Amino acid sequence: MNSPLPIFPSHRFPEDFVWGVATSAFQIEGAAAADGRGESIWDRFCRQPGAIADGSNGDIACDHYHRLDADLDLIAGLQVDAYRFSVSWPRVQPDGQGAFNEAGLAFYERLVDGLLARGIRPYLTLNHWDLPQALQDQGGWASRDTVHRFVAYARQVVARLGDRVATITTHNEPWVMAVLGHEAGIFAPGIRHRGTAMQVAHHLLLSHGLALQALRADGCRAPLGIVLNLSPIGPATDSPEDRAAARLEDGRSVRWYMDPLFLGRYPDDVWQHLGGDVPQVHDGDMAAIATPMDFLGVNYYTRGVVSASGAWRAEDSGKPLTDMGWEIVPEGLTELLLRLHRDWRLPALYVKENGAAFRDTLEHTADGPRVHDGQRTAYIASHIAAVGDAMAQGVPMAGYMVWSLLDNFEWASGYAKRFGIVHVDYASGTRTPKDSYLWYRDFMQLQRARRTARALAAEALTAN
Repeated sequence: MNSPLPIFPSHRFPEDFVWGVATSAFQIEGAAAADGRGESIWDRFCRQPGAIADGSNGDIACDHYHRLDADLDLIAGLQVDAYRFSVSWPRVQPDGQGAFNEAGLAFYERLVDGLLARGIRPYLTLNHWDLPQALQDQGGWASRDTVHRFVAYARQVVARLGDRVATITTHNEPWVMAVLGHEAGIFAPGIRHRGTAMQVAHHLLLSHGLALQALRADGCRAPLGIVLNLSPIGPATDSPEDRAAARLEDGRSVRWYMDPLFLGRYPDDVWQHLGGDVPQVHDGDMAAIATPMDFLGVNYYTRGVVSASGAWRAEDSGKPLTDMGWEIVPEGLTELLLRLHRDWRLPALYVKENGAAFRDTLEHTADGPRVHDGQRTAYIASHIAAVGDAMAQGVPMAGYMVWSLLDNFEWASGYAKRFGIVHVDYASGTRTPKDSYLWYRDFMQLQRARRTARALAAEALTAN
């Protein structure tokens, strides 16, 4: 027997609170060689033996490029306010510099216009990790020249789409690009050098700030910001060694990004720890990075726990785990949002990604195919409640978005991990909304009903 779906969080969210769902280009689009698209670093990385767990690639992915209208209808069926998507840089500018690809730009115009026609606000991300390989061949994000290539790319994309999108994000999760891509080497481009990773992090932040300045000079009116993956970082024990290790990890994963963006400086303790691996910083860089932004996006999946010995394991914590091996800790999201609000002066704050991978089973029933993903549904419900708890304690929040609309190419995990609220049969491309999709849709209907009731009450008050 299927377990009942979780009850709706009882928190009251503001009238203008934005509810949405998110994806990224490389993970869903496919059409890797279609209509003039260039090669990305992830195309190249996928072809390195052993780089992807199941030996797969993003050549087809969810074939979203050819199924655009049907996928937009799925989003509309959720009755959400917003859809967060990313533009594939090599699709619109194959070499990362020089000529732009009209067919690629036209695809994103169809996407944006299709969303608007369905009453959904487009939330644009400029860089969700798929750097053109041609730029990587010239040094990639370790090269200061790529900073200026990104600014030129951002200006062209925003010139075409900026008048119709709700917000514009420069980069998604610079920590991932820098550390997993250039220090751990487990993500594209697969480099393993700490000094390179720190230089990449600096160039990503610098390109963010310079892009904000350029876009505003161009007359862009859409709110501008960045999205960071953040977690509360705590020690495995109360020992001085574990506390010191957790403080340093907080510096590397949280403060290394928040402090430059909002205080105009890197944290001293991390700078000293890095020694000869600190980035080269030019005059004016920090002021550019700290260019005021209109919003900050936070991606949250789990907490961080650090032991100096490296002995701590999530599976020993006693908490339930996702299929990624990550603890399920909704209270960690509340803790994180409270800390951000306390320690930095923030603009509008969104949760731009939140979700979980579980081992789903597609069942064929008398009522048609179904996926009973109660664990995912409970995860989403508990994290929405965690946002509500933060708001009740004084954190002003602008919105929340579920990751992800579709099961998709999960980077180094390939297709083995499913985060979607819509099941994708990768052989046929068939989409099947899961129970989590149906729950989120019903929760959206409740939010819309509450908005209507409040509007009617306000009208009645005015009439009297």
